Amino acid sequence: MDELELERTFLAKELPKEIEGAEFVEIVDTYIPDGPGHAELRLRKKGDKYAMTKKTPMTDDGSEMMEHTIVLNKAEYEALYGCSKKRVVKKRYFAKIEGHDAEVDVFLEDLAGLVLVDFEFSDAEEKNKFKMPKSLLADVTPEEFIAGGMLAGKKYEEIEGKLEEFGYKRIKGEA
Repeated sequence: MDELELERTFLAKELPKEIEGAEFVEIVDTYIPDGPGHAELRLRKKGDKYAMTKKTPMTDDGSEMMEHTIVLNKAEYEALYGCSKKRVVKKRYFAKIEGHDAEVDVFLEDLAGLVLVDFEFSDAEEKNKFKMPKSLLADVTPEEFIAGGMLAGKKYEEIEGKLEEFGYKRIKGEA
């Protein structure tokens, strides 16, 4: 299934209060191939659902991606899981921030302290008109280092310097 994803990604100033009591799912993303560059192939375990997605950038700023997703069963997922050690583990919370549906990713394990907030849009006009909520720190949509395929396999300390350029401070605690 091919789908155009229109999305913008922001750094949080703090753990958003809107996620308190919000529905969430734990996600394990594995990026293939296991190398230093940005892998476009993602193997995902989202709760008890499994999929493989190829993401192809459609714009230079990373805000538009063509996604081709194949649903997998658990056995298929487990057979592919060992193909790479480039992983991220996070809790994704579904919340409303300043009236907009948001996905708040609270990273765990090696990237604990990183909190990203994504907003998805139905069309380019809506995406382009969107104003960053005051509770967030910075729009990092065009920043390659923050893409899942680049975060995978890294420790927080490896990206800390780039985060500090935006005034980001490691967020303690977990919702």
